[in-house]
Amino acid sequence: MDTAVTRKNRKNKYLVIALPAFLLASYLVYAAVTKKRALDVKRSEITIKTVENDYFEDFIVFQAKVEPLNSMLLNVIEGGSIKEIFAQNGTMVTEGQPLARLYNPNTELGYVTQETSIIEQINNLNKAKLDLRNQELSLAKDLVAIEHDYQDAKTQYDLNEKLFKEEILSKNEWQKTQENFRFQKERKNIIQQSIQKEKQANNIQIGQITQSQAIMHKSLDILRSNKKNFLVTAPVAGRLTSFEPVLGKNYQAGASIGKIDVMDGYKLLAEVDEFYLERVSEGQKGKVEYKGQMVDVVVTRVIQEIKNGRFQVELNFADAKGLDLRQGLSFGVRLLLSEKTKRTVLSKGSFTDDTAGKWIFVVNGDKAERRAIKLGRENPLYYEILGGLKAGEKVVTSSYKDYKDIEVLNLK
Repeated sequence: MDTAVTRKNRKNKYLVIALPAFLLASYLVYAAVTKKRALDVKRSEITIKTVENDYFEDFIVFQAKVEPLNSMLLNVIEGGSIKEIFAQNGTMVTEGQPLARLYNPNTELGYVTQETSIIEQINNLNKAKLDLRNQELSLAKDLVAIEHDYQDAKTQYDLNEKLFKEEILSKNEWQKTQENFRFQKERKNIIQQSIQKEKQANNIQIGQITQSQAIMHKSLDILRSNKKNFLVTAPVAGRLTSFEPVLGKNYQAGASIGKIDVMDGYKLLAEVDEFYLERVSEGQKGKVEYKGQMVDVVVTRVIQEIKNGRFQVELNFADAKGLDLRQGLSFGVRLLLSEKTKRTVLSKGSFTDDTAGKWIFVVNGDKAERRAIKLGRENPLYYEILGGLKAGEKVVTSSYKDYKDIEVLNLK
């Protein structure tokens, strides 16, 4: 009798073999995907700093140069070529001191022509005024003659009146005497009224002529004063700077050939990055180091115009007594933007060049792991930490140029 043999299921056998292989492969893939990218780094190649709780002072540092407190530009009023130079750059000058002389033949000829024309007009007005006076004098002479005729007529009238009353003079002669007296009287009155009106009209004309003459004399004075503008003089007393005129060189009217520094004090002039334009204002205080001592300064003017990414700031010394200042000296200014406050801070480093301040390597034993952070304000010494770090933690602050894609640093 045959024995029945049970046939083994090969499918189950393959499943038992394949399942562990699949699980192993899945683990390897998962491990490869989830494993943090690491890099071995020597401690000597990096910089490690400690996060601290310390006073944070918001300030900026920039260079400023000493400039005179007040200066005045030296401008050419009348254009021309330099004929003579009387002073040298850097010398002390007094107000009104001649500095240079210019020459312009065309302008000088124009001045002579204008001067001649004005003088001729003034002479013509003098002649017109004289003619009016002569006219008044002529009328006055006429009035004297008429007054004489009137007096003769009145005398004759008085005499003939008596003779007529005594019946010595005929009626016809008396009537002639009356008519002549009436004529002389009316003639005198008319001439007097005419002379009075003529005087009033002449006075008005003479007043207008006098005003015109005054204007012309003023124009003549200005013209003669302008002729003196070929001589450049010092408008104020002080030190002559940037004064470098060249003999024979032509300068247009209004061109600057130098400036005069009024020696009544000094200020600081600086150029600051436009990033700080909204944070710098008048009245802010700062300090500069002078011969080992800190000297207080204050912002007196902020020039809002931006040139080449920078704007200008003027500062004055709070007390310049005892300071031996000279134009051109340079100082490093530490300008305070806020008062000191207790904050979590981190010493500055170059890691932000590669991370934009969004993450950092935090040291934990022999490893440094990548962590997201948030930075706030900064000054030349510290970053303000707003999140991601606590005081006492150690971090890598040197360059991350070779670690941008690394998540863990193995410190050796």
